[in-house]
Order: sequence, then structure tokens, then C-alpha cells
Amino acid sequence: MNQTLSSLARLTLRQLRRVASDLGVGLYSRKSKEELLDAISKQQEFSTGRTRLETAISLAEMETSLGDVPLPLAETRVVFLPRDPQWAYVFWEISSDSRNAATSAGARQLCLRVSDVTGLQSGASHPHTLQEVVVDSNATEWYLPVPLSDRDYRVELGFRKTDGGWFSLAFSAVARVPALHPSEQILDQFVPFSLDAAPTTLPAPMESGDSSLHERLYQTATVRWRKLGRGSEAFHEMDENNSSLHGLNDSGIGRWASGRNESGIGGVAPRQRSFWLVADAELIVYGATEPSATLSIGEEVVPLSADGTFRIQVPFRDGKQLYPIKAVAADGEQSRNITLEFERTTPEDNSNTPGQAKAEWF
Repeated sequence: MNQTLSSLARLTLRQLRRVASDLGVGLYSRKSKEELLDAISKQQEFSTGRTRLETAISLAEMETSLGDVPLPLAETRVVFLPRDPQWAYVFWEISSDSRNAATSAGARQLCLRVSDVTGLQSGASHPHTLQEVVVDSNATEWYLPVPLSDRDYRVELGFRKTDGGWFSLAFSAVARVPALHPSEQILDQFVPFSLDAAPTTLPAPMESGDSSLHERLYQTATVRWRKLGRGSEAFHEMDENNSSLHGLNDSGIGRWASGRNESGIGGVAPRQRSFWLVADAELIVYGATEPSATLSIGEEVVPLSADGTFRIQVPFRDGKQLYPIKAVAADGEQSRNITLEFERTTPEDNSNTPGQAKAEWF
């Protein structure tokens, strides 16, 4: 019970004696009101100080009973973390045993060695790519400039010795530094485009290679919807032997279009000439999955790049196209799929090839 003097002063003598009794003040029944106030105040200050002292003593005893807790021993290691295409962050720890061993071997200066290991294994590195960076002996972290982006690097921590030798401490894991610009390497499979009209029947798929993969995918995607369309589909299915083309040479111009006959004498108006236009479209199907997975579109297996991406360009002619895409994990236990459906129409088509160009009068 701890009360201030102002609150105690408002108590009666009988009430003060009860407070003094609770605090253990001696001879409280013989004291006047002023004496009781002074005795209670002193007793309260003494009790507060004793409580604080007891608390401090108990905490000290607790710490003593716990004893000294040994700190975890440092492990010699180095970590390489690319920050962006131009800089990387490296931090490390060196145990006392490793530092003593390096000192005994004649260690002179702490260094970081950066090696380009792109595409290599078994700890090898590309020749003439090793860079040695001197760091402060008491430092535990460093920023390193990256020699070349979009490459794999490994960092070695060690000491340069007084005799010029090298004392190795630890190697970091291999890390990839991101490219400075978007990658220009894509798995493109282009659809052959020719200004000449295609035959009515498409050539049979090749037994080997992927040069006809795009056409096989298109045939599979349109087997349910195949019909004679307009636009580019009609363009691919035109008859090369159209009778209206007779009398034209390879350039699409008749022998009379120049305004001269075979004898070289002019007899045809010079405003006779031909004109042509060709236009078509392609469909790009792309995506990515696990590099070890098997990807198929319909019944066709589509090759994946090293990072698991794929990109296929297929014809985009009039009509409907259906592309069921499925990826199966290497162990065959997991799979993902998506079905894409496209439809194209050509409301107007007044195009022709150079071989179909007719001489016209103006």
C-alpha cells in the first residue's frame, strides 16, 4: 500500500494508525497525526527501495544460474547473390580454425575470385575469365561488378600468400546473372511463305525433323472444321492452270503489254499494265513448362528449349482451329492442359499473285 502525503493528510488519526499498522510502523498508537505521516512516508520509501533491490538480486541470481551459453561456431562459407545485370552482392564467414590455418600458411591479403562457369560442370571455368578482387581483411560483405551479364558465375574466397601462392577457403554456389536486355533467342518455327500458289493437296508430313510440324499441327487443329473457305485458304487452293492466265509470262505481263508487237512496231496503248496483291496471316502459339516435361499439341510432340519455353508459328487460314495443349511431368504423375480455339474469316478478298496478274486497260 503506497499512498502520497496529500492523500494521507486527508485521513483521520484512526485511519492513519491502521495504515501504519499495515506497514509495520512501531509505536503507531502513541504518535500524533504529524508523526504518523512522517513515519508512514519513510516506511513506504524503505519498502519501495527494498522491493527494487530484491528484484535486482533475483535477476542477478537467475543470470548466474544459467551460466555462460557458448556462441555458435562460425562456419567458413561464401554466398554469391546477383543483384542486377551489372552488380552482385557477396557475403562470407571465416571460422577461427580457417583463419589460423591461413595465417600459418602465410596468408597476406583476403581476396575474392570470380569465375565464368557458363555451361561447364565439375568445378571447371572458362579460361581467361578469372578475376581476383582484393577486399578488406575484416570485411564480411562486398559488392562486385559483373564482367558480363547473362552468364553463370562462381565466387571463391581465399587468401593471397606472401610467396604469391593462393590459399583457398570456400566456394559459392553457381548463380546466373540476369541479362541486361530481353533474350533474342526464341524457338521459332516459321511457316514457309511463297508468292506462288500452293497445290490443292498439301504435301505429306516428313518422317524425320520438325520442318513440317507447323503444317501437321494446323491439319490436326482444323480436321473438325475443314471446309472450302475464302481469303488465304482460297489463295492456297487456287488452280495454277487457270485458263485466264494464258498469254502471260512469268512476270504476269503479256507479250503485248509493252505496247509493241513481235516486230517491234507499237500498236497497243501504253496504258495497259498489270497489278497484284498478296496478304496472309500466321498464328503464334507459345508458352513454357518444366524443361524436363513432355509437351504435345494434339497428337504432335512439340520440342522445348533449354528453359522449358516453346513457340510455334502455324498457318492461320479461314475457318476454326482447335489446339489442345498438354504438358506431362517427367515422372508421368502430373499433367496440365489448356485448349485454345481460334476462328478466322475473310469478308473481302480481291488479291492475286504476280503469276495471276492480268494486263488491264486504263
